[in-house]
Amino acid sequence: MTLTDWIVLAGTLLLIVGYGAWKTRKNESISGFLKGDNQQNWWTIGLSIMATQASAITFLSTPGQAFESGMGFVQFYFGLPIAAVIISAVFIPIYYKLNVYTAYEYLESRFGLPTRLFTAMLFLISRGLAAGITIYAPAIILSTLLGWNLYLTNILVGVLVIVYVVSGGTRAVSLTQKWQMGVIMGGMFLAFGLIISYLPDELDFGEAVNLAGEMGKMEIVDTSFNLENRYTLWTGLLGGFFLALSYFGTDQSQVQRYLGGKSVAESRFGLLFNGLLKVPMQLFILFVGIMVFVFFQFNEPPAFFNRPGMKEALQTEHAQKIKDLESEYSSLYSEKETALTTYMLEEGSEKEQALEKAKNIQNQSDEVRSELKQTLKKADPLIETKDTDYVFLTFILGYMPQGVVGLLLAVILSAAMSSTAGEINALCSTTMVDYYKRLSGKTSSEVNEVRMSRLFTLIWGVLAITVALSASLFENLIQLVNLLGSLFYGTILGIFLVAFFLKKIGGKPTLWAGILGEIVVLTCHFLTVYEVIEIGYLWYNLIGCGAVIIFAVLFNQIFPSDERPKVQHQ
Repeated sequence: MTLTDWIVLAGTLLLIVGYGAWKTRKNESISGFLKGDNQQNWWTIGLSIMATQASAITFLSTPGQAFESGMGFVQFYFGLPIAAVIISAVFIPIYYKLNVYTAYEYLESRFGLPTRLFTAMLFLISRGLAAGITIYAPAIILSTLLGWNLYLTNILVGVLVIVYVVSGGTRAVSLTQKWQMGVIMGGMFLAFGLIISYLPDELDFGEAVNLAGEMGKMEIVDTSFNLENRYTLWTGLLGGFFLALSYFGTDQSQVQRYLGGKSVAESRFGLLFNGLLKVPMQLFILFVGIMVFVFFQFNEPPAFFNRPGMKEALQTEHAQKIKDLESEYSSLYSEKETALTTYMLEEGSEKEQALEKAKNIQNQSDEVRSELKQTLKKADPLIETKDTDYVFLTFILGYMPQGVVGLLLAVILSAAMSSTAGEINALCSTTMVDYYKRLSGKTSSEVNEVRMSRLFTLIWGVLAITVALSASLFENLIQLVNLLGSLFYGTILGIFLVAFFLKKIGGKPTLWAGILGEIVVLTCHFLTVYEVIEIGYLWYNLIGCGAVIIFAVLFNQIFPSDERPKVQHQ
């Protein structure tokens, strides 16, 4: 990195943090700290929801996911617009009617305190782990490729977030997230424009898209019904729908974003705004990855993108085998480049033959990459061979001009800060409202409640940094975050659906159904990890939700009681 890049990176981050802390420095009411005094308009809500969800993992992993597997990952989001409509129609009016600070307050009015605390606990576990991962994700990649100290990078991102969230709470999060989303999307559009400009003059944009399609990267919809396939139309519409319904309807990190709206209408518009734009945004980020793939058809990529990991493996007895595979990969690239040059310059049958040859060579290259990864694993079992998280950053560092590198690194760190800030703010709210205020039995002043909220924010920030410092790299970071959510969201959603729609079921059946539903999900994951069965993690959301509802109905029939719901909604 050059001095210009450092100036752009540091200036962007410090400006955002300073603005958020200064603008909300006089926030001294608990309503202001946890709900932003209900002053947020719909577009601020929409951008804040989007920024909380769009972590650094989105902008590191998603382009690499497209580079490796194509556009199919977007199917994961197909259920989101439907979920947004249902949440806007059912969930939001109930939350506003009860004037709650957290989603879990409602559960006590419906089922009693134990169910509220159990559901809030599931949220705290899942979101507490996820907050650490959203800090760790950019830190591990940046430290690996730039030589930054991993621990210091984790601490830096965490501390920057803590500064303005402790200062201003929800309002600071929402204000900074608007600017962070501006930096993020501006940087991604700039990167996309530069990628297109770097393609050969003989290859126009339409030809680039066609070439990506011929290489098997442009298939968006997979209609096969296969439980082992993570990304199909059905996993998106079913598993993705239940995940989105739970995440945006019951996860406090999202609920808190729209509970701060000026009105029900503003909150609804904000959520629907996110629901409508999220799929196009993910399509665009995936498409950036597709164009990086096309770029690397004419500019030789490394055989393995995690270069520091490769360097370590070359110090072992497998070094010669690794060098031979790299040499074979390079030779195949030269052959493919020749074929693609013919493809661009010729017409008719010669053009088709050149394209077919290039596709065959690409398949051979993929096989060499696979063999190389297996060899690297033999050389060092600790090397993470799933290198898709390194693809986009490798391109940025290798081919972007001065200043733009700093801006795009600011994009990655801004995304980490925005999502982590929303999560820590929500963890604070749930701890403060659902546990401290509810269980302490103390009547505190506004000043003391704000002070305690800031303390809980600090504690959760430190815990998130601790998780980040002790984390280890998963095969793909965006999959890890979605997996963490899927392990808990189905159970949480099932409890809320029973609360909303099965009005004759009381608290005890629902609580036990929630406990057993979570056990079912964790058992499915355990059996999948140990290859007893194979279930894509998106299905956990449907399994958990369905299990809770079924168990609740059964327990209500087997163990009837005189208990009646405390609150009934029409």
